[in-house]
Amino acid sequence: MMRRNYNLIRASIIANPLPLIELEEKLINLIAEIITENWAEFERDFNEASRNFPLWANHIPRDRGRAPRGDQIPWIEVGEHSIGHKLSRMISGIAEVREIGLPFGSDDRFVITNDEVSAFLFCDLKSVLHGGGDDADYIVVPPQQVSGNGRWDTTPSVVNDSVTAVGQRAQHPFHPSLPPIVATSDGHTYPSVHIFIKPVYRIQSRTTDEQRWTGQPLDRIKLICVPNGLLLTENPAYLSRYRGLFYPGKDDKSKPAESLRCRVNTRILGEIASWRVKVLTGPSIGD
Repeated sequence: MMRRNYNLIRASIIANPLPLIELEEKLINLIAEIITENWAEFERDFNEASRNFPLWANHIPRDRGRAPRGDQIPWIEVGEHSIGHKLSRMISGIAEVREIGLPFGSDDRFVITNDEVSAFLFCDLKSVLHGGGDDADYIVVPPQQVSGNGRWDTTPSVVNDSVTAVGQRAQHPFHPSLPPIVATSDGHTYPSVHIFIKPVYRIQSRTTDEQRWTGQPLDRIKLICVPNGLLLTENPAYLSRYRGLFYPGKDDKSKPAESLRCRVNTRILGEIASWRVKVLTGPSIGD
């Protein structure tokens, strides 16, 4: 039953992708509206991590990734908690939310349904430093945050074919892990929608004598909607039409091919549709 329902909606999306594209637009607009209307609360609680510095100054988080610059305090979890979890709470006030278990995926992942939308929403937080290396026209995504073409025909389970991340001088296979549709055992089907939230923070000035750290307040929030895997690969097949939309990420060749990340070019996403990349700001409530 799950496979039958899955394949019915998959065939429908491939034949006519417009309703799924409209669904993605509705969801990114919904998130933008919630953040804009509640900007003061998002900014207040994000910036509280700087104000309560004495509580954790002796246990500063370690830098992640390769060759960190050491010019900031890692702020990943600040965004996850003060923006991501807050957003899911606010969404639950205007739509029905169902936290269906999946063993991997984005930071927040749940079914959202109301009179306007019905989707499995994947939201991932990627906090970055203003002017830093990651504050650029791309996001880095691992396989478990992107959906693929999701074939479920003669195979006992869903299979995603690999795609190619193409750069100017190099390319490598990329293996999306998520299904483009989530079918449930109670007969429902939900298209997967992938929205990345990129809080951009700045470093306040340091004193010249003691080089005292004084905070990393919120500057702006970027919203990025990466197309569902069927839109990427089947129809309209954005990956074929827009060369360089996915291009090689930060991983070296020693990492298993199935785990390689890729970069998603947000400038090209904006060319596909301007609403796929939004930059939100609000009036400052003070530091």
